[in-house]
Amino acid sequence: MGRSILSQQQSTRATVEIFAAPASWIESGAVDQCHQVAALNGMIHVAGMPDLHPGKGAPIGAAMLSSVLYPFLVGSDIGCGIAVYPFTLKRVVPERLAGRFPDLDVPAEATGLDVPAGYTDQLGTVGRGNHFVELARVGAVLDGGHAERLGLAAGDTVLIVHSGSRGLGERILRAHTEVHGAGPAADPAAYLAAHDDAVRWGHLNRRIMAERVADALGADLGDPVTDVCHNSVEIRDGLYLHRKGAAPGDGADVLIAGTRGTHSFLVAGHAGPAAGHSVAHGAGRKMSRTDALRRGRAKHTIEELRRTAVGSIVVCGDRQLLFEEAPTAYKRIEQVVGDLVTHHLATPIVSTVPLVTYKTADLAPRKGGRR
Repeated sequence: MGRSILSQQQSTRATVEIFAAPASWIESGAVDQCHQVAALNGMIHVAGMPDLHPGKGAPIGAAMLSSVLYPFLVGSDIGCGIAVYPFTLKRVVPERLAGRFPDLDVPAEATGLDVPAGYTDQLGTVGRGNHFVELARVGAVLDGGHAERLGLAAGDTVLIVHSGSRGLGERILRAHTEVHGAGPAADPAAYLAAHDDAVRWGHLNRRIMAERVADALGADLGDPVTDVCHNSVEIRDGLYLHRKGAAPGDGADVLIAGTRGTHSFLVAGHAGPAAGHSVAHGAGRKMSRTDALRRGRAKHTIEELRRTAVGSIVVCGDRQLLFEEAPTAYKRIEQVVGDLVTHHLATPIVSTVPLVTYKTADLAPRKGGRR
């Protein structure tokens, strides 16, 4: 059962505020998780973004301020984020480019690189779940001043990379939970040092994937116009601001991802303390993976999911993942961005339209001998 609310409730320990309009879909289970987090020792404020949805033990799409550091509120994919790179191609033919994407499940060579924490096992790989690498076109320019500042114009090609710290983040969280479970960090400084390594690793991972795709497609790759992580914790005014599926929104430019079959939106964030200085990170799930798989199999064929409503191509050799990540499994990105605007948290800059979305290598032969 879902519901939409904009509420501020004072618990014995913390306030909770959900930034969603009456027309927005917010599951009651996600709101319940916000209040469960609010009851934790030391918690001060929980801000739910309009893409809020239930997670494993803690809400996804939330910024949580506390005097106590809780690693489980950040989760295992520390440093997961989205980067947007200017990407110049001589010819943009999605059908041809889709077959030229490199296999981003195979790690890149780490020779000569200064790799945070020395973790090279999965460097340059995208991972599963909602991670992706997408060749996209800039659609509408929604704020000319900000677009000019970023050097973006309608029709430009960009590469969007969404991934994180892979096994490194999992290792960091596991080291904590095996001893402390969902409890606070016994040594905050030690956790933060490992966390910062994972954040740096995530930035490096996204850059390496962008370079691999540029090399494979024969493109010129520019410096990112944004590269912001949405799973992290920072010290702010002596307190810990945890973000799980929420991006820093106080002066940062953030790509809020839609789906492989819809627009995404690059926004300028200007969120204040009530919103945890944060903005949404994407459309947010409205179906569990199990529900998306069950409903999708009854409604769609594999080939229908490989070509989206906007005409883009999906590269994904994992059939189950195709269904789990179908556009219908997510909320309307326009509603999410609209809620941010209504609550004065962000200004949309440009929209982007998918051309090719890479999820995982498609190694199966296709008609005509092409992959």
